[in-house]
Amino acid sequence: MKRYLKLYLYFLQFSFSKALQFRVDFFFRIFMDVIFYIVQFLFFEIIYLHTPLLAGWSIEQMRIFICSFIFVDAFNMTFFANNAWWFPQTINKGDLDYYLTRPVSPFFFLGFKEFAANSLINLLMATSIFSYALFTYSQDLNLIKVIIFILLLINGAFLYYMTNLIFLFSVFWTGSNRGYGDLFFAAEKIFQRPDLIFSNYFRRFFVNILPFAAMASIPTRFLFEKNTELLLIECITGSIFIYIVVAFIWNKGIRDYTSASS
Repeated sequence: MKRYLKLYLYFLQFSFSKALQFRVDFFFRIFMDVIFYIVQFLFFEIIYLHTPLLAGWSIEQMRIFICSFIFVDAFNMTFFANNAWWFPQTINKGDLDYYLTRPVSPFFFLGFKEFAANSLINLLMATSIFSYALFTYSQDLNLIKVIIFILLLINGAFLYYMTNLIFLFSVFWTGSNRGYGDLFFAAEKIFQRPDLIFSNYFRRFFVNILPFAAMASIPTRFLFEKNTELLLIECITGSIFIYIVVAFIWNKGIRDYTSASS
């Protein structure tokens, strides 16, 4: 564990030094995400001009949900997105050979070596907006539930990344540029919507199979609703399922990997 922590610190150091060399990209990412945040808030504000409740949530509760999926998105962009981008190219070009010979887990090396230092400001902005929404909420919130809620959102960011990898790992067998990555990005907008707007069948599918609802919607419901033990169990079981599937597909892909020399 100590070796992996030390290695990750090297990853961070390299990522910051690299980000400082591309300052235009640094400021463009900030601008791009600010526009994204504004659009998300305006979208739901317009909806609430025509209804007092959506999925059982007031506008104030919906704002916390918006802050939740913005936080998950910013966390993913900072810690995971660049790694997901390079995964298929590394496999297709045969560069995976290099990582298979290292004395550390190739999944750790490939999955976490890229830290997007140029997205860190966006994560700090998202965290600030998220904190403001929680502190200004008009009703009392249980501190224990708030802590669990935050942990569930961090888990939601990991779930987002792992679900993305499931679609990308198809490059082990298809040889395509991005696997089924485009299909993932066509579906991932679901995590930006409350799960209760879907029918019961689709809601369970988006919790237990493709856990988009477990990334932000279920954690937000856990914060607001009473008798939330079942929601917590749903979130945990959906997460465990995805982590097991990722481990299985990765190990299967490594066994079938033909390397650059084939």
